[in-house]
Amino acid sequence: MNYRIFPPEEILETTVALPLSKSIEARAMVLDYLAGAPRATGACDDTATLAAVLTAGLPSDGSTVDVGPAGTAMRFLTALCAATEGCSCVLTGSERMLHRPVGPLVHVLRVLGADIEYLGEEGFPPLRIRGHRLPGGSVDIDASESSQYVSALMMIVPLLENDLTIRLLGYVQSMPYIRMTADMMTRRGACVDIDREHIDISCHSPLRAADDSEPDWSAAAFWYEIAAVTAGWVTLPGLSDKSIQGDRHAAGLFERLGVVTEYTDEGAELSATPEVFSRLEADLTDMPDLTPALVVTCCLIGVPFRLSGLGALHAKECDRLKALKAEMAKIGCVLDIESYGTVLSWSGARLPVTQLPEFDTYADHRMAMALAPVSVFIPGIVVRDTEVVSKSYPAYFEHLQAAGFRLADPAEPMPEVAE
Repeated sequence: MNYRIFPPEEILETTVALPLSKSIEARAMVLDYLAGAPRATGACDDTATLAAVLTAGLPSDGSTVDVGPAGTAMRFLTALCAATEGCSCVLTGSERMLHRPVGPLVHVLRVLGADIEYLGEEGFPPLRIRGHRLPGGSVDIDASESSQYVSALMMIVPLLENDLTIRLLGYVQSMPYIRMTADMMTRRGACVDIDREHIDISCHSPLRAADDSEPDWSAAAFWYEIAAVTAGWVTLPGLSDKSIQGDRHAAGLFERLGVVTEYTDEGAELSATPEVFSRLEADLTDMPDLTPALVVTCCLIGVPFRLSGLGALHAKECDRLKALKAEMAKIGCVLDIESYGTVLSWSGARLPVTQLPEFDTYADHRMAMALAPVSVFIPGIVVRDTEVVSKSYPAYFEHLQAAGFRLADPAEPMPEVAE
């Protein structure tokens, strides 16, 4: 579905019930499954896909498990199926998923003795997996590409014959997500010792149940963006600075862009101030998912930036660096991709905008959510294929409407501007 979007007619003041953290929920589903209590539902497409597979039970007849565009499900299920005695399946996904790498994880699982076969291009799905109990031991993994490889390995330790030591090679991508996995496993009875280079995990008794649910800080970033560009007020119930999510650092980054956060017993209250940094420089290695919201905000409010640590964004739902460069060009902002594709920057250079922008979303939920607030500065923009937000935040556009934004069919005539 395509939407033409118009901003609120009055100063924005809204309360938003954020979705639960997709990252926490996905890990909880795997750990609950191992504890013998699989969850039956998920709040968004990604977690719903994982829930459906786990509640149905891992196949033993070689049948196909299609995870669609759910990258987290692909990586977590690759490890889980490989370490589950009697599992036999073909693990596949959408066309984009067949071009998202899984090679480093498969390599380590094979070192542990896993029986995994590539059915297409080496290093990518689809995978034929014949599961059996793996011995454990010590392995090395290149963690510079995705933290999900490491989390996937960590969570299968209850299925291994022995403890597991993981040595992290390269510059670790998104370390807070690895610590999130460690924290959740510890709450459930595993012993996890972790630092920047090693992870030692043992689990000598069955996992126990735990409740880790939190509102999603990754989703909150788009409401920080909205608060920044509207100079409005946003209340996010349940959001806490004590979160185990790395994206909680959005609060500090957006404070440099004029949004302050006050935490109360109810959650987080966001409000805009005129105190905006003249330039934003940040290393987003530990929180790359904040990039779309930060980039669009900076371009709209005129803050040049240099964001580093973005190498992992090439293999997301789309190549987010190229996508952001292309879409920001539609509002006249000339972005540069530097340092072998790990840095995105903007000097403040602008070109004239000669037509009303129509934005592409590249089948990427975070692109759609980041682009919608451009309507505050350019009313009547079009955002295409908005249904992609169902991957992590199905109610996003409903919440925009509740906040005062107006969504229209692009085929309808543009409203006349009052003289």
